[in-house]
Amino acid sequence: MIKVRFAPSPTGFLHIGGLRTALYNYLFARHNNGIFLLRIEDTDRSRFVEGAAEGLVDILKWAGLDFDEGPLFQSDRLDIYKERVDFLLKNGFAYRCFCSADRLDGMRKAQIAKKQPPKYDGLCKSLSPEESDKLAKEKPFTVRMKMPQEEIIFDDAIRGTVKFHGSLIDDQVILKSDGYPTYHLANVVDDRMMGITHVIRGEEWLSSTPKHIILYRYFGWNPPVFAHLPLLLNPDKSKLSKRQGDVAVESYKEKGYLPEAVLNYVLLLGWATEDSQQIFSKEEMIAKFSIERCGKSGAIFDIQKLIWMNGEYIRKLPIEELTRRAIPFIEKAGFEASDIGYLQKCVFLEQEKIKLLSDVPHLIDFFLKDDIIYDKNALDKVVKKPGVFEILNDIAVVYSELKEFTEQSTETVTREYAIKKSLKTAQIFHPVRVAVSGRTEGPSLFHMLELLGRDRVLKRVNYLIGEING
Repeated sequence: MIKVRFAPSPTGFLHIGGLRTALYNYLFARHNNGIFLLRIEDTDRSRFVEGAAEGLVDILKWAGLDFDEGPLFQSDRLDIYKERVDFLLKNGFAYRCFCSADRLDGMRKAQIAKKQPPKYDGLCKSLSPEESDKLAKEKPFTVRMKMPQEEIIFDDAIRGTVKFHGSLIDDQVILKSDGYPTYHLANVVDDRMMGITHVIRGEEWLSSTPKHIILYRYFGWNPPVFAHLPLLLNPDKSKLSKRQGDVAVESYKEKGYLPEAVLNYVLLLGWATEDSQQIFSKEEMIAKFSIERCGKSGAIFDIQKLIWMNGEYIRKLPIEELTRRAIPFIEKAGFEASDIGYLQKCVFLEQEKIKLLSDVPHLIDFFLKDDIIYDKNALDKVVKKPGVFEILNDIAVVYSELKEFTEQSTETVTREYAIKKSLKTAQIFHPVRVAVSGRTEGPSLFHMLELLGRDRVLKRVNYLIGEING
């Protein structure tokens, strides 16, 4: 049975790269009828953020990545890690380190100054078991694993054969002075005990994998299959970071991106089909995903492509569903959202222009409020032209005399008025649009007039007439 895990730390938001890792693990599990586990790696108490674990669960649920097991918390398993550390100490695979933070900091600074790779100098490795036991009663300590001075070779499902030499790798701390394990120990122990068969994670963990391989060897365990995903990059090829834009998945949710669009986009950041398909349903993602199609090179995060893709998904949504998803944004903008049927008609008229759900309130606000604000450029460009005062006066009369105020009837009488006055239709359409919406662009004019209704249309036209008249 294939079993994979997503194992974030509760240190704040979920990075967009973390979402990709979660997605790839989820798809791999579903494609192979396996198990997808969520593990919260909360052993770094200095970086722990209250409520972050709950936030991680919520954002994964928003994205539709349902997990089969979890969330499991490493902080509930400290006795298990302690027992494993004792095993390593007893068998000579690890040793206690009593060096102070000041000594370690000075040592690393000196190594960097000499252009040497910073690593622990092994001072405490030479302590006898008796000396170590005695000092442990008097001083705080960490526990370090012993790295063998040999070449460490392993196979990566994406990168092929990978080699590191142990002489270049630090004797890693595996148990901190506060009694909590580091990532390196805890993830190995948990992956083994939780039955993880494949570890799919970011490239940043590739250099740590030799340490994990050695720990598996020390414990007498077979390691899982490793697959290290390529980095996500900014357009300038630097590593994707919050300094150059949004990297928090929560931010994309707040801005009105659809979860299915975000998942579709991150799917393509390091993976592709042979025919370069761009848009995928969730079922297609599961059916077509394979580790073999993942690339090694860094993937450029292009926000404009994500916006485009989000718009594509929005245009495919049934209007009832699109309106439902837009309501929180409409209410946040201060508008009443109780008349769902009316809102659906408003959203329908602007659906082709919506790129983000957060666009909706601005696009339809003139349908939802009594008083509108006229765009200065619209007034300068349209309303201040000669003859507009007379046109609006006449149109107000024409509209007031209609028996039915519909899209068809308003268009018919407006075009008839243009012919009667020997005017181009644009000379009438533009002033009317500005009068009723305050802007020069928007949905189909006559559909807009019908939805607004005769009373509001006449009120706004007459208001603008009064403004023109001074």
